[in-house]
Amino acid sequence: MAQTMADYIQAQGGFLSVEDLSSHQGTWVEPVSTNYRGHDVWELPPNGQGIAALQILNVLEQHDIASMGFDSPEYVHLFVEAKKLAFEDRAKYYADPEFNALPVAELISKSYAKERATLIDLNLAGKHYPAGNPALSDGDTIYLTTADAEGNMVSLIQSNYRGMGSGMTPPGLGFIFQDRGEMFSLEAGHFNAFEGGKRPFHTIIPAFVTKNGQPWMSFGLMGGAMQPQGHAQIIVNMIDFGMDVQEAGDAPRIHHTGSSEPTGEVMNDGGLVNLETGFSYQTIRGLMRKGHKIQFANGPYGGYQAIHKAENGVYWGASESRKDGQAAGY
Repeated sequence: MAQTMADYIQAQGGFLSVEDLSSHQGTWVEPVSTNYRGHDVWELPPNGQGIAALQILNVLEQHDIASMGFDSPEYVHLFVEAKKLAFEDRAKYYADPEFNALPVAELISKSYAKERATLIDLNLAGKHYPAGNPALSDGDTIYLTTADAEGNMVSLIQSNYRGMGSGMTPPGLGFIFQDRGEMFSLEAGHFNAFEGGKRPFHTIIPAFVTKNGQPWMSFGLMGGAMQPQGHAQIIVNMIDFGMDVQEAGDAPRIHHTGSSEPTGEVMNDGGLVNLETGFSYQTIRGLMRKGHKIQFANGPYGGYQAIHKAENGVYWGASESRKDGQAAGY
């Protein structure tokens, strides 16, 4: 099989070898977390983007989100600005930790979030933010989650990237090569610069929440750069706005696009805010007055699945209303 794969790629002008495949191995990594109002939110560390959700939550936690209300220009503005801050660090630092000394602990620290939050003007949309310097301060997807009667819960996500991946199918093997290498930067010296044997930045992130050391929710939200934005919104919807696990996914979502990227793009114009149907025009108008560029879009809001373990031990399943999915018991 490895020889077939290597021969096929080399026949297309690529460089994959049998040695590349034989030397590859999966790795177990320790998840990282931040505590958001008594709930420990767990994400995988880079080379993925999971910690962006933690960085967003750390900034939001400094404000009384519940008093702002879900459909308010104050909340949406704060959320978008927190996302912009996190994504500047995502563009600079999120890469393969085996090739870089990544300041993950500092990036997700409360003290760093407090420092970064001072850059937000609560009345004006930011056009550009610098990436932070935390070291000096001390990448179509499917998602699946399952739980059993003994309390074990699994959060799993997978993607070939770019719809059908690379579109390249080695003869007789029945699968398509993934295309995650597209997420490398070609800028020399960049943390995410292309190198042999290096894993590219990637976007797929499963998530988990514990409370008082016990499982509380296993969840994920598909959709490229929407994923950390969606993770943070699900947590805020449930904890700050009191929604149940299905309501939290059904609620209209905020999607900001145009941030700086690990592949080299730089935000200088503040990007665009896409709002799903359900936000009032009063909120939209308030955001425009703060300098946000608002538009409506078809489809970038992600796909959500979750299992929430209630205090009485009953599992609540939730599935996305925007795409295929289901919640089922057994």
